[in-house]
Amino acid sequence: MKVPVSWLSEYCDPGLSSAQLRDVLAMSGTEVERVSRFGIPAENGNSGMFKVGRVLSVEKHPDADRLSVCRVWLSESDERTIVCGAPNVAVEQTVMVALPGAVLPDGTKLGRATLRGVASDGMILSETEIALGDDAGGIIELPGALEPGSEAASHVPLGDDVLEFEITPNRPDCLAVYGVARELHAATGSPLAAEPGDADAVAAGKGKADDLLTVTVADHSLCPRFSTRVFTDVEVGPSPLWLRQRLLAAGQRPISNVVDITNYVMLLIGQPMHAFDLDRVAEATLHVRAAKEGERLVTLDGETRLFDSDAVLVCDGDGPAGIGGIMGGATSEVSERTVRVAMEAATWNGTNILQTSKKLALRSEASNRFEKQLHPELALQAQRVAARLMVEVCGAKMVPGTIDVAGEIAPVPRITLRSQRVDGLLGERIEPEQSREILERLGFSVESTGADLVVVVPYFRAVDVTREADLIEEVARIHGLDKLPATLPSRRYAIGGLSSQQRLRRGAEDLLRGQGLCEVVSFSFIAPDAVDGLRLARDDQRRRVLHLANPLSEDQSAMRTTLLPGLLEVARRNLARDITSLRLFESGRVFLSNGPDKLPDERVALGALLAGDYLPRTWRSPARQPDLYSAKALLGALLEQLGVEWMLADGGPAFLHPGRAAQILAAGHECGYVGELHPLVGRAFGLAELERPPAVFELDLTEILETAVEATRYKDLITLPAVYQDIAVVVEEAVEAQTVIECVRSGGGPELRSVEVFDLYRGEQLEPGKKSVALRLEFRSAERTLTDEDAAALRERIKKELADELGAALREGPRG
Repeated sequence: MKVPVSWLSEYCDPGLSSAQLRDVLAMSGTEVERVSRFGIPAENGNSGMFKVGRVLSVEKHPDADRLSVCRVWLSESDERTIVCGAPNVAVEQTVMVALPGAVLPDGTKLGRATLRGVASDGMILSETEIALGDDAGGIIELPGALEPGSEAASHVPLGDDVLEFEITPNRPDCLAVYGVARELHAATGSPLAAEPGDADAVAAGKGKADDLLTVTVADHSLCPRFSTRVFTDVEVGPSPLWLRQRLLAAGQRPISNVVDITNYVMLLIGQPMHAFDLDRVAEATLHVRAAKEGERLVTLDGETRLFDSDAVLVCDGDGPAGIGGIMGGATSEVSERTVRVAMEAATWNGTNILQTSKKLALRSEASNRFEKQLHPELALQAQRVAARLMVEVCGAKMVPGTIDVAGEIAPVPRITLRSQRVDGLLGERIEPEQSREILERLGFSVESTGADLVVVVPYFRAVDVTREADLIEEVARIHGLDKLPATLPSRRYAIGGLSSQQRLRRGAEDLLRGQGLCEVVSFSFIAPDAVDGLRLARDDQRRRVLHLANPLSEDQSAMRTTLLPGLLEVARRNLARDITSLRLFESGRVFLSNGPDKLPDERVALGALLAGDYLPRTWRSPARQPDLYSAKALLGALLEQLGVEWMLADGGPAFLHPGRAAQILAAGHECGYVGELHPLVGRAFGLAELERPPAVFELDLTEILETAVEATRYKDLITLPAVYQDIAVVVEEAVEAQTVIECVRSGGGPELRSVEVFDLYRGEQLEPGKKSVALRLEFRSAERTLTDEDAAALRERIKKELADELGAALREGPRG
């Protein structure tokens, strides 16, 4: 919502600068997004460079057919020669002149110029040059009574500061200049001008409105009120400069005086209106009803709209003439030939307007207000404001009577405000008289009943303020939220907290941060073909892509099924900026489609990517590139913290390098992958410049956390010395090293404290199909110092367990 400061000051003027107005309103809860400038810049006395002048003579340029040489009088001692290209310049015209040194709205600074050999000392201005319209072909002609030499800014709006508001959906009353003025009045105590529409226009037309037009409403739940006034002898033409300037500064394009009046009223008090050319309304009848399935209408923007039965239409005798609350139709549009106007101000069902607007992909300034639910009382106020403007600006005559078709209007709420409750919620004593003063400045009616107040909510806040807590919020924000004491809630009443799985997830994220990884947050939305770059198999569940019905763009029209594309995109962007050491992780949801009309499977995933220089290069050693083992070490630390029993199995998805990938198993279920990215996938995602493909892993945290152990596990600290032995176990090629480790642990018993693989041998010293896995064993007892003989006995138990379970044998003797 854009509000010109000069327009706002007409209703409430605390004498503050635009920046101060921004701060005051922001602190009271009406957020100002920015302050901008419309029209000519205000710095360095620029407005004084625009003067009123009178054309004394106009002669054809001696060397240009389309130029005129004008002599312009600015004062008794100041006559200037100005070359002008406008075809409508004439003697005795009163015009606006920009002097050399003036700065125009587009930033151009004027200087003395020579045009085809004739010196020009200024510029006679058109609408375009001062941002008051798009008519560049003719100059602005001012009223002849204006004094030459006076500042044009005193008579014509040349520039204005504009406050751009970010209005919350519960405050449609602030989508209006007067609504913002009311907020400014409440925040500063400065006088507030009378509400627009307190006086009506004089009905000077002939006959009665309901004799010229018939209005019916089929369902008041969709249209609570539909009011219409009729005007005759309407003169359609351009709006006056002051009206055009206000509309342009507020972001609206002037069209014609009748249409501009509807937009002006909407911006002033927040009620959208629509003007019908009464002579083009078939059978002089307007009927509001639900649309029939498949009905069509050409709207004012020239588009043909197709409706379902949920839309609400305004129809004349020939069919649809407008979409209720959203946009009018072209059939009864006001034009230069219009002489009779039916001015409509209606109230619509906000939920229906919102749904219809989404279905049609058609949002307008009107729908933006109606979808927030306006009160029916506002429609009649708008009629009064519009009627005075129609008479003053268009020379129209208002026909007596208002056609007002309305359903039952709910009474405004009456709420008791207890002072004790105010103090309890705010934590500070607010005197009842202070609360009363604040609420009355906001437009509420207040009666005192002892220490409490009985508050009548005004119609323009009836939807927003419905309970005592809402009133307390109003008091607090105007009193000043920054003035309230800052206190922590009592633990006695504390509720909620993190669940066990939430704590485990945060612990996992903290561990990765502690290992030096940077957390990234990528979009959950992806391009529908993003998974194709991963070379996934047809039956891979990551191909179950969920497509959005109303996407922001084609590149964000599907939901991610894995975190990997987001991590690869972040890596690509960093590499493009010469950041070569990448240690990234992301924790977030992935979505697997279950088909149309079914909710998807949502899973929490945790992924990491290691790429580039894992350790910095030095003159002594080359940089270490991350690989499968780097990712596995990080994965192991993570799963160990979570207390998950896990193992790796050969394989992995197709986007990982064959032979450098593994599946992660926990509790017998597949729950993720770890490995190095396939070079073709890295190339597809723009990572070809890396010396080695990134190492990645991804965990299904939803699966993992079901078996995770939250309690911190402690081990007794043993100070007695350990005995170390190395063994080499010969097993079949198909037996995994993890299986060998588990078997060794089983045979070693509690004295076997750790088992580590340190070598793998395949060669001619072994039978075909065999391999030798070298293990380092640590034996330690909490009760006594173990001897070599004790360790040898434990080793024999391990040897027997390997033979019985795996058919394995030890190679010659201990290796250490």
